[in-house]
Amino acid sequence: MKVFCNKQQQKIVIQNRRKEGMLTLFLLMCFIQVRCQGDAPVYMQLKDSLFDITQITSRYIRFHSVSGNEKEGGLWLKNLCEENGLSVFQMGSENNQFNFSASVYPLSENLPNIVFLNHIDVVHPGKEENWIHPPFSGKITEKEIWGRGAIDNKGAAILQLFSIIEVMRKYQNQKMPFNISFLAVSCEETQCQGGVKYVAEKYREILNPAVIIGEGAPALNHILSKEPEKYVFGIAVSHKKSLWLNLSLKMENSSHASVPPLQYANKEMTAALNRLLHKKPQIQINLLSISMLKQLGKWERMPKALIMKHPVLFHPLIIPVLRKKPELLSLFSSTITLTGLKSQEGAHNVIPNEVTALLDCRLLPGESTEKFIRQLQKRLKNKNIVITKLLEMPDAGISDESNPFYKSLHAAILQVYPESRVIPSLLPNFNDTGVFRSMGIPAYCVLPLEIELHYLKNIHSVNEKIPIEGLQKGKNAYVLFLENCMKIPE
Repeated sequence: MKVFCNKQQQKIVIQNRRKEGMLTLFLLMCFIQVRCQGDAPVYMQLKDSLFDITQITSRYIRFHSVSGNEKEGGLWLKNLCEENGLSVFQMGSENNQFNFSASVYPLSENLPNIVFLNHIDVVHPGKEENWIHPPFSGKITEKEIWGRGAIDNKGAAILQLFSIIEVMRKYQNQKMPFNISFLAVSCEETQCQGGVKYVAEKYREILNPAVIIGEGAPALNHILSKEPEKYVFGIAVSHKKSLWLNLSLKMENSSHASVPPLQYANKEMTAALNRLLHKKPQIQINLLSISMLKQLGKWERMPKALIMKHPVLFHPLIIPVLRKKPELLSLFSSTITLTGLKSQEGAHNVIPNEVTALLDCRLLPGESTEKFIRQLQKRLKNKNIVITKLLEMPDAGISDESNPFYKSLHAAILQVYPESRVIPSLLPNFNDTGVFRSMGIPAYCVLPLEIELHYLKNIHSVNEKIPIEGLQKGKNAYVLFLENCMKIPE
């Protein structure tokens, strides 16, 4: 213990210690600021503001979480959930299998669970030089947040997370009749076995989902001819089934290009693909498409309204209109897309003996895979082409639009966007909700934002971005949905 000779010495020492304390505090604040501007999580205690939503979305985009590399971004997201009071349950901890739930109540309480499903992984951005802003920069401009995953699926995930945290804080002093979970999974884009399939098979019982709310389409305008300015929200109650096929052709022939044979693999394959791809897809009017057309018909003028309200009777008049709109045509027909063509590598003047075509097919709900492949084989008109299934997703069926969760979501969107239109719809793409829907669990997909069509064209392409305006409304729609669910009888 130090003894001071006089009070003046004691006063000087105390003043010095205060200065040292202030300096330490200042350096600590600088350190925190540097960490927040660098790679550490920013704004860990989330606030209900557009600024926070924008900043957190930007930070999440900066992780290079291309499928198979989800762990780093997943850990950051999990820590963000924990710091904001959610109960985290890990469901796989490595790349290609990094999955977790973050819930208002621990899963051990076994409450019926409203599950917001999203995926950590993104598709490869391609060549960086083709982007205006680097794909993993999370660049924030005056109007948009740029980067791979801005819409698919990181921007949507952050809206889900903010809504869950807001409801948790708002109702923290009362016990809700259900749990709410943020379920983040890996490898949605590649459909590996360690993502949602692993979660659904191993953790479905403890997750106890009453409904799944997944990624879907935003609202689009220029859908209604009578009111082109009106935005139409489609709440997806089903989606197409993914079917990836390899078409292989082997032919033994002379291999020097200077004297080409009458038939060789590349020539025969391109001729067969030409026959297949130039045939107009068959438009199918099923129960879901009838429901979609009838509801759209309510907002059209005569005689178009009459035609849409009776789609079976007037389908010869509807089909030509659908063929002019690719974004609508894909909802009424199974599609075939050539995504790759590979042949044996060799010199420029060598004719390959083998060629393989990669087809991405999307089948309407209820369509038989075997029947589809048989029809495809007939259209190729080449018996030497061997068709192999590379991936086939389950037929997920259709979730009931009379379900109270659907009605709660429908009502919430209209509460936030009273001038919009809302209909049940079909997603042209497969997503992770199908795994749960195929188990009999209702699943509904929508992104509650009003977005111009050109933003959707950048998904899985270069220059993906999400408009900042409207993010707060999107979050509010999810919040109102959860509050509407509280009125559902137990």
